[in-house]
Amino acid sequence: MSEPRIALITGANRGLGHATAAELHRRGLRVIVTARDADDAAEAAARIGPDVRSHPLDVTDPGGVERAAARLGPVDVLVCNAGVLLDAGDDPLSVPLERVERTLRVNLLGGWRVAQAFVPGMVSRGWGRVLFVSSGTGSFSVGLWTGAPAYSVSKTAVNGLTTMLATCTKGTGVLVNAVNPGQTRTRMVPTASRTPDEAAADIADAATLPDDGPTGVFLRGDRQMGW
Repeated sequence: MSEPRIALITGANRGLGHATAAELHRRGLRVIVTARDADDAAEAAARIGPDVRSHPLDVTDPGGVERAAARLGPVDVLVCNAGVLLDAGDDPLSVPLERVERTLRVNLLGGWRVAQAFVPGMVSRGWGRVLFVSSGTGSFSVGLWTGAPAYSVSKTAVNGLTTMLATCTKGTGVLVNAVNPGQTRTRMVPTASRTPDEAAADIADAATLPDDGPTGVFLRGDRQMGW
């Protein structure tokens, strides 16, 4: 009998990330909860189960990501969920570019940095699942959201990164996709009707695709969206 797959989720101390970690744990994966603060990560892991590991991980800290990768060892499933929404109500002509830079550091470069740390190991082992939590606000097929331009553009960039990584890993056994969880009731969108548990089920499905599953696509539930 093979060992359970190991899944690492960034930004998993609350909201959608925590719900995703809990759902993957329910599905039998060995889960690693990560968050910027070590105590927050440990408390979140304990809420899921005594066998859930935790580790501090600030996706904007290159040294911290390198140390986490060295200490945690191989990971089979990577869910890049950590993100920020800092510019709700701004517009492209007046949003402070410092705010745009902060958003990109987390939403784009953070996930990219974590992928560089963990995905090469997946490729060398011949199996892996990489999932970027994106948004319909970053999709040209839906229409970018000018009401939060930094957030929207960051998710467009995440979608582009997804396609490039999928191209790089094609044929290696590693599948790389993005998911649009829809508007979900979290701290970012407290009035949304969809619960984190409902959205987490879609994310977990995308993070545990079979070997003949798609790669380099944008998923919304059980269907593929246009970029």
